[in-house]
Amino acid sequence: MKAFLLEDSDGRARGSVCEVGEDALGEGDVLIRAEYSSVNYKDGLAASGKAPIARSLPLVGGCDVSGVIEDPGSSNLALGTAVTVTGASLSEKHPGGYCEYVRVPASWVTPLPQGMDTWTASAFGTAGYAAALAVHKLNAVGLPDGPVAVTGASGGAGLLATALLSGAGREVIAFSRKESAVELLRKAGAAEVTSYPDFGTRPLEKSRWAGAVDVVGGPTLDWVLRSAGTGASVAVIGNATGNKLQTNVLPLILRGVNVLGVSVTFLPDQLRAKLWGDLLEGVDRALLQTLAQTVALDQVGQALEQISEGNALGRTVVRIGGNC
Repeated sequence: MKAFLLEDSDGRARGSVCEVGEDALGEGDVLIRAEYSSVNYKDGLAASGKAPIARSLPLVGGCDVSGVIEDPGSSNLALGTAVTVTGASLSEKHPGGYCEYVRVPASWVTPLPQGMDTWTASAFGTAGYAAALAVHKLNAVGLPDGPVAVTGASGGAGLLATALLSGAGREVIAFSRKESAVELLRKAGAAEVTSYPDFGTRPLEKSRWAGAVDVVGGPTLDWVLRSAGTGASVAVIGNATGNKLQTNVLPLILRGVNVLGVSVTFLPDQLRAKLWGDLLEGVDRALLQTLAQTVALDQVGQALEQISEGNALGRTVVRIGGNC
């Protein structure tokens, strides 16, 4: 089988496309014939060795996969059923989705909703899944009236969060330093696309947001919290500029700002199904095609390098199966 394999290189992970045997698939009772995967920031960190994502090497990369059931195991799914595995431990503790076949436990597998094909599932991928969970959490808490900020909006998670929020009638202010992203963000529904201001050092800024989705972390998240309005909620789904956060408690205790952590690892079945349904209903297929490009498995190394350097725009789908 052809796969993108992460291997040890002087103490750091490095990836390349090569042939692997069945022993590279890991444990599980469901066998999936992979059709597509996607490129996520986490995948870029893993392949570049910038973060110790893979807990043991060698390991197949790719933190999600979509394909069809080849052996249902204990899943009770019919042969050929279109499924996805997203948000499990793929490419961390378990071999990932950049392989022609993927074997996983039945409990990790989610059938795709009617009307969603495997390309669409991977165009959403982990980034879209996380964006959907962030929006779900904001809706569950309830947001006051007013604009919603999305940081790191030129990446896949930011673009799809923008699309979901704007589709639900929210005024989205999208933050990005990339001028090349303005047109895409406008298409995704952003009411305003802007660069980041001087963050300043005041413990509280002027109230600006009824809510926010933060994909950036670090000083940007600190500023978003300090400029959030009374009763606002901020969903945190990324750390593109670093994982350190220095802030103060005043936004929390004076304005009642809620900080909502977003983790897509091993969500309950019912919530997983809901999030995929939210993506299918909330993002127009034509828009998704505009936001996504497709590359072959042989080209995934270049795409991973691009996203790890912060130069990616939108979503990148990886074509795994030869007949897709």
